[in-house]
Amino acid sequence: MDTFSHIKAVISITLGLSITHLLKGAAKQIQHPGRDKPYWVHNLWALYVFILLLHFWWWEISLHEIKHWLFAEYFFIIIYIVTYYSVCALLYPDDLKDYQDYKDYFYSRRKWIFSILGASYLLDIIDTEIKGPTYVHHYNIEYPIRNVSHFILCMIAIKVENRNFHAALVIVFLLYEASYILRLF
Repeated sequence: MDTFSHIKAVISITLGLSITHLLKGAAKQIQHPGRDKPYWVHNLWALYVFILLLHFWWWEISLHEIKHWLFAEYFFIIIYIVTYYSVCALLYPDDLKDYQDYKDYFYSRRKWIFSILGASYLLDIIDTEIKGPTYVHHYNIEYPIRNVSHFILCMIAIKVENRNFHAALVIVFLLYEASYILRLF
């Protein structure tokens, strides 16, 4: 087995668990709508993270071009993927017993959610660098601007409690990500 096949397996398992967690959380809301009242902003963030996971999985296909792997690179990729799983786990907790509903939960955990999501944008820059200069130059100036601005917006989202801000932010992130994916691929 070559190194990439091994790394691909670990990536697939972790991303599969992440997607499973999101789908299970969404299904639980459908199965028991009266138990824990859904919140549309929270659900849009879950949709956004789902799209990010699919985009990430596609993005990582370029790892096959790396012929020589170091353990540090392998370890970094795993830590990077764990950030996505962590966001998924935070978006859909095992239970909401200590909260009124998903709205209450989302705003009480926004610091964790946006800290980890923000970190993922910085980790993504390193991930891109690992793939090599040819890969980095494939993307134009929009890529670093996207990642830095998303990181900054996540840091702002940690501080801002305003519901309108969070509603607008998730809509902007979703629209931008859809546009970005369509233009890249």
